[in-house]
Amino acid sequence: MPKFLISNAKSRLLGRNRERERERETMEVKPGEGMNDATNQRRVGLIYDQRMCKHRTPDDDYHPENPNRITVIWNKLKLAGIPQRCVLLNAKEAEDKYICSVHSKNHVNLIRNISSKQYDSKRNRIASKLNSIYFNEGSSESAYLAAGSVIEIAEKVAKGELDSAFAIVRPPGHHAEYDEAMGFCLFNNVAIAASFLLDERPGLGIKKILIVDWDVHHGNGTQKAFWKDPRVLFFSVHRHEFGSFYPANDDGFYTMVGEGPGAGYNINVPWENSRCGDADYLAVWDHILVPIAKEFNPDIIILSAGFDAAVGDPLGGCRVTPYGYSVMLKKLLDFAQGRIVLALEGGYNLDSIANSALACMEVLLEDKPISGFSDAYPFESTWQVIQAVRRKLSAFWPTLADELPTKLTNQKVPPHFILSSTESDDEEDEASKIVSEDLVEAVEDVVGPLLKLKIEDNHDQVTSALWRSELSKTDIWYATFGSNMWKSRFLCYIEGGQVKGMKKPCSGSMDRNPPKEILWKTCPHRLFFGRDFTQTWGPGGVAFLHPQSNSQDKAYMCFYRITLEQFNDVLLQENVPDHDMNSPLFDLNALNSILNEGSFSVEAVKRGWYHNVVYLGKENDIPILTMTCPLSMIESFKSGEIPLRRPCKEYADTLLRGLVEGKKLAEEEAMTYIQEATTKRL
Repeated sequence: MPKFLISNAKSRLLGRNRERERERETMEVKPGEGMNDATNQRRVGLIYDQRMCKHRTPDDDYHPENPNRITVIWNKLKLAGIPQRCVLLNAKEAEDKYICSVHSKNHVNLIRNISSKQYDSKRNRIASKLNSIYFNEGSSESAYLAAGSVIEIAEKVAKGELDSAFAIVRPPGHHAEYDEAMGFCLFNNVAIAASFLLDERPGLGIKKILIVDWDVHHGNGTQKAFWKDPRVLFFSVHRHEFGSFYPANDDGFYTMVGEGPGAGYNINVPWENSRCGDADYLAVWDHILVPIAKEFNPDIIILSAGFDAAVGDPLGGCRVTPYGYSVMLKKLLDFAQGRIVLALEGGYNLDSIANSALACMEVLLEDKPISGFSDAYPFESTWQVIQAVRRKLSAFWPTLADELPTKLTNQKVPPHFILSSTESDDEEDEASKIVSEDLVEAVEDVVGPLLKLKIEDNHDQVTSALWRSELSKTDIWYATFGSNMWKSRFLCYIEGGQVKGMKKPCSGSMDRNPPKEILWKTCPHRLFFGRDFTQTWGPGGVAFLHPQSNSQDKAYMCFYRITLEQFNDVLLQENVPDHDMNSPLFDLNALNSILNEGSFSVEAVKRGWYHNVVYLGKENDIPILTMTCPLSMIESFKSGEIPLRRPCKEYADTLLRGLVEGKKLAEEEAMTYIQEATTKRL
């Protein structure tokens, strides 16, 4: 098995992780220490156990689903005095018999044993064959604790010992399917808890469960677990974009309503674009979820509480605020006598998930939303999706039969602010012109309402909108030399999604308009392949370009004409996806500097492999930029400190398709070019 490289950057990251672990220990509150002043308030349960931090990437390589996700939530709640107002519960490992109600025996056996010594030599290989999954020596315990913790709080809420509860757990669960871990999820924690209440504890009187999944990704695993079961009403609102957003299939479309006795009990609200915020989600609550919940009348609600639709999330691309989450939760408390269970799912901006989780805990404890308001309107596409969902489900839920009044649906974000994600080149070109001409006006239309939001994030939202507006006016050529030479692969960085062979999807850019032009050129630089493993492609090397030119070298490169704003989003996705983009990584000052200096090291994402932006000249008076490793890293490749590796077949195929479809080389010539880059000494 390939070994992961521990670089200097990683060592610094490990140091920061150790500091955070020491901080966790100092802030720990033991079970039984809560409820000091809670005699007259709602009894709210809370579970956090730092043993779930043991699940991490091999050698502590960076990954968005990391232990800091739950520690920042816990520390935020602790600083706000939340644990002292709650009933603190011990995390317990789930029993196999309960997990097997949702997963196959083979899958349960794999997760139970994956952290044992007998799997040391094959653990990474198994993970590489799965979709967006990693394993280490702590994965098994963490997965069992996560599932068991959700069972624990669900049972206590169902019994009436608690009014509501929140399980701060990881790994998340809603993507995990019957026989497969995927999308950072090992066991489907929420589905297991729901099955437990229905099948293992019938005496509790739980006969109808509403599962609400507001994670930005579709809860495909939970949907499949209850596809034919009318006892569970599964509701998911998520980015879908016609199947291009993770998990990148049709399962999350609104036409997927369940089957047999479960028909009508599976509800999907699929966003067609990014940047949906409070107004969009609350419109869905008011005109789909709340009316159906009244008819369904659940005995308990289990919430897949992913916070990756929050403002600033690097994978989600949406704009829900802590206030928005608190209002959505308060509306759900009106059902099932307020018996509601929250289980953490996704969420990868540490500030956003901490603030959002705190807002939700305040709702559970105080039975009211946090202070704030929003007078923004939903997108036009949101109203279109809502109406499509209502029409599809009206046969099952008569409350949805009436058409929404035009006066209501006309309250929407101006259409020129919605960036096109259509596949029609003509439509995209037209949309690009509209966005270019009206961008300043659009930003003013949206920033105005944002300025009225009484939340911590409003300054960051405005700041982001301003720099994006400025950089959207400047074009650059992005020169690609690796998998991005294939247009379909590069568009994943613009539109989001993934192509065949990728282990995880890209989040996409805020501006989803396609490149204005595409050119092919050769440059006097050396192409080579290095590194052992990537989260996107699994085992095998990936392409790098020697930062220094050499007249004896020749690299084929595909130039995409994109905006400097889009280049920043690509730079982020190529390096450190969790970085806060309240300010640009590469601004106009950096662009002016690189014209003289020839390269620019982006310090904010320096732990990434492609943080060195290199200037290659101009084409039609437009700067040509690429991103690769710094010159100092070349010596590490030469010495073997960082391995040179041939690419995996899936990765090599993307280069091949790019070169062939770009009509630069015949297939045999392209194969020879890739082979020479693999074998030629650096």
